[in-house]
Amino acid sequence: MRELKQTTGRIPKPCEDALRNAGDFSGGLCQRAWVEIDLGALTHNVQQLRTLLTPPTQLMAVVKADAYGHGATVVARTALDAGASGLCVATVQEGIQLREAGIKSPILLLGAMNTPEQVRAIAHWQLEPTICTPQQALVFSETLADLKTILPVHLKLDTGMSRLGMPWQETTEFVQLVQRLPYLEIASVYSHLATADDPDSTVMKLQHQRFEDAIAQLRRAGITPPRLHLANSAATLTDPALHYDWVRVGLALYGLYPAPHLRPVVDLKPVMQVKARVTQVKTIPAGTGVSYGYHFIADRELRLAVVGVGYADGVPRNLSNKMTVLIRGQQVRQIGAITMDQLMLDVSSIPDVQTGEVVTLIGKDGEMDISADDWAQLLGTISWEILCGFKHRLPRVAVSNQ
Repeated sequence: MRELKQTTGRIPKPCEDALRNAGDFSGGLCQRAWVEIDLGALTHNVQQLRTLLTPPTQLMAVVKADAYGHGATVVARTALDAGASGLCVATVQEGIQLREAGIKSPILLLGAMNTPEQVRAIAHWQLEPTICTPQQALVFSETLADLKTILPVHLKLDTGMSRLGMPWQETTEFVQLVQRLPYLEIASVYSHLATADDPDSTVMKLQHQRFEDAIAQLRRAGITPPRLHLANSAATLTDPALHYDWVRVGLALYGLYPAPHLRPVVDLKPVMQVKARVTQVKTIPAGTGVSYGYHFIADRELRLAVVGVGYADGVPRNLSNKMTVLIRGQQVRQIGAITMDQLMLDVSSIPDVQTGEVVTLIGKDGEMDISADDWAQLLGTISWEILCGFKHRLPRVAVSNQ
């Protein structure tokens, strides 16, 4: 068998230039694709959002789902440094990840935890759970009694989301039950809005009134309400009356608006850019089919560039023959079916595209930009889903462009 010799030649200049432009990669030279996280933009967004709040209202940064695909640990640290007062996650595992990274701020668990094993983990890692039912409260109290540990808990009311939470009409009985149980210390009472991003505020106002009625119930029973919170990103941008003691900000933290009509409220900067590299360039004649199923057939001779990113990385296959990308500040169209690890572009309009050049899938290049909202509109979904879809095999690279 022929011996393989290690090559020591210089990296091709287009790739070298691309590396210089793309930043420092811990995974080695010439990454095929990556996600850039602009920590300067994240800091800017936290500071902008805080200008909407009147003391003593505090901002809680929602970093569940790996900070909406941005990388939970680095986002959490940056948001806290920028002025966030605490963090929100969905699962015990997400909370443990942050604690193991040395983060000591309050961490609210938004999901429902029901087993003694979960309670023990929550207590050990000093997380703060959401309690939604009397049965759940009993499990927590009984398990904590064995541990001789007092735990701050947050009581969730269902004011119209029809998801987690006790019916708002039963607020007083629920709070009184938890107050009687040992080892539980009520840290807050809260609810979640279902339609805060809708220009029609009818449902949001109804939920707000129900939340106010729940608070009034407590006061009539002689109970001083603890911390209160109701607002998500959209409500934070919509009405200061919804802010209470905390606001729980997710999407806006990452520089996207929950709805177009909220854009004038505050200046947000997108935090994520998704980039990949050209891996091959070729000329194909008219009549040539491209990719699986030949859903694109060239109607003329064209220059085709293969790019090393696909649906296994989080580029939805349903964007095939619909999306565009940016190269050298110019928009080019994607052609053929997007495959697991690769996609193809028509680069006929850009002369001398080279292997190793950087392609921007989401982000800004020159005067052009493509956003997660653009992809969401093409797919009939929401930007939240797009951001959360980028898989972990794409390295996250922290940059600061501010």
